[in-house]
Amino acid sequence: MVKNNQPVIKVLYMLRIIVKEGENIDRALKRYKRKFRNVKVLQELRERKQFTKPSVERRALIKKAAYKEQLFKQE
Repeated sequence: MVKNNQPVIKVLYMLRIIVKEGENIDRALKRYKRKFRNVKVLQELRERKQFTKPSVERRALIKKAAYKEQLFKQE
């Protein structure tokens, strides 16, 4: 993506999980999976698979907000 003839550089960092002494490897793997999910790498990859028009994105955002508002009104 080029903006004003300047390339936009996005820095991606590796996820690091430090396994503590005596810690179960399954526990460390669970922490890694949680951290990966919270960073939303996979979600961004899926969004970038195909282009969505800004108007469509806005419409989806408004629809999502209306749905959330409806849920809060029910409570």
